[in-house]
Amino acid sequence: MATKPRFTSADLDAFPDDGKRHEIIGGELYVSEQPDFFHQRVCLNVALTFEQSGNGQASIAPGLIFADDDDVTPDVVWMRSKQLSTTLGPDGKLHAAPELIVEVLSPGAANEKRDREAKLELYSRRGVDEYWIVDWRQRRIEVFRQEDARLILAATFSESDTLTTPLLPTFRCSVRDLFLGIPADIAPTRD
Repeated sequence: MATKPRFTSADLDAFPDDGKRHEIIGGELYVSEQPDFFHQRVCLNVALTFEQSGNGQASIAPGLIFADDDDVTPDVVWMRSKQLSTTLGPDGKLHAAPELIVEVLSPGAANEKRDREAKLELYSRRGVDEYWIVDWRQRRIEVFRQEDARLILAATFSESDTLTTPLLPTFRCSVRDLFLGIPADIAPTRD
């Protein structure tokens, strides 16, 4: 029985800059195309909304190294400013769980499976308090929150809803606002 190779952060550093996103979860390598304009627009809208709340700091696509075999690039993270000082390493990457992580779905079954399964499990076991999966094509946000040491689906928000989170008591955002600048009729381009 053949075993899969286990990848580490050192392997990521050795890969050529090929314009693709390389991540490692549980030693397994995940490679995806760089996100498109609409994906990144949603990331920017989310990050700006967090920043405007004034309760912490957001970052788009920071490096997040939980361990040598768990090295990922979440789309958006948010954390209280005081947590940043203990989470940010001298290498400029995060080395502990931010309080909230957002992944914006990219087209393709493999990308969706990575975000809905592998990253959900990773963020759950690493202690992320809240995890949002944003499906900008369906204009929907699934919010997972920690319960009994697991991220559990707490709510699904549609475009007509107002998004809130107990992590930011004063945060209120129309889901519709997170999709500003995104045409409603964009179709997935690849599987």
